[in-house]
Amino acid sequence: MQFTPEHEELRRTVAKFVETEINPHVEAWEEAEEFPSHDLFKKLGDLGLLGIKYDPDFGGLGLDFSYSMIMAEELGAAHCGGVPMAIGVQTDMCTPAMNRFGSDHVKRNFLAPAIAGDAVGCLGVSEPGGGSDVAAVKTWAKKDGDDYVISGTKMWITNGMKADWCCLLANTSEEGAPHRNKSLIAVPMDARGITRQKIHKIGMNSSDTAQLFFDEVRVPQKNLIGQEGHGFTMQMLQFQEERMWGAMNTIRMLDQVIDKTIDYTRERQVFGKPILDNQVVHFRMGELRTEVEALRALTWSAVEHYVSGKDVTRLASMAKLKCGRLIREVADSCLQYWGGMGYTADNPVARAFRDGRLVSIGAGADEVMLTIIAKLEGTLPGTSNKAKR
Repeated sequence: MQFTPEHEELRRTVAKFVETEINPHVEAWEEAEEFPSHDLFKKLGDLGLLGIKYDPDFGGLGLDFSYSMIMAEELGAAHCGGVPMAIGVQTDMCTPAMNRFGSDHVKRNFLAPAIAGDAVGCLGVSEPGGGSDVAAVKTWAKKDGDDYVISGTKMWITNGMKADWCCLLANTSEEGAPHRNKSLIAVPMDARGITRQKIHKIGMNSSDTAQLFFDEVRVPQKNLIGQEGHGFTMQMLQFQEERMWGAMNTIRMLDQVIDKTIDYTRERQVFGKPILDNQVVHFRMGELRTEVEALRALTWSAVEHYVSGKDVTRLASMAKLKCGRLIREVADSCLQYWGGMGYTADNPVARAFRDGRLVSIGAGADEVMLTIIAKLEGTLPGTSNKAKR
């Protein structure tokens, strides 16, 4: 990937924002299990950072996807995973379909306020009965006059407690295959019949997460995103960007965990010498750093293919799989070298251990990524090699 001076300027802008507007507050936000998303998003919106790749007619910068990934990478320098994830939901998970397929009404009423930082969005796909199996969602949106009437439950919704609107996936037809009877709908979260319940997690504490209940919620049919019945396909496209965002966002976190562990093991003395002086430790640091560089190359390769208009299903799935497994490996290996200090709640490596565990679950579990890759490699029964290298 060739970076321009504009890429580097954006990198500096995001890095400064993380240093001044996020990291000084992380400890308080982790303790509170939330952060002031409306205030922080407004600051991001004022800098143009919430619509980097989006239509300038609606407040975006109109740059290509690689610039959005620069932001994802630099957000990884935050001292927690929750705040970057919440921002990523706004920029790369609940808004791509709106920008690509949304009507003027949807863009003006939902996308534009999100880009400006005047509204917080969330993505409503997962449900109590399943997350990775998107075709199995049970939420319904039935037509009644000019409205959809929505009933169902959504689970594990990042930004859900404070969101102003939800990009909701729901069944809109009883006919056809599960992949062709679903639609994406923009749902105002102040609509009558919506209730929210906070979910407490083992990590990503600073990001609010909710279970959402929809009880005959009326939404105008003009809030439909794109064409009715195309919601599954549009969500799969959103997932590609989400998976690349997730992989890119972990890279700086991984580097920081290794950096901090090298610093600690250089200073910590055991049996008369620094822990780092043991060959098993400094060799392990070299191995882990090599794996991070391999992930960086894979992820930027996927981004470069995506920007050039190529299908990145295979590469994005590989990057998502690799980053989820690697963050578990890096955090666990490094935590071991911190000894008892690594097991304390406020240790940065312990936080990465907790926060990073989600990566192998969200946006498609590891097993789903492996299924996609195997299908494209032609190793599943009844498949042929479809991968294009």
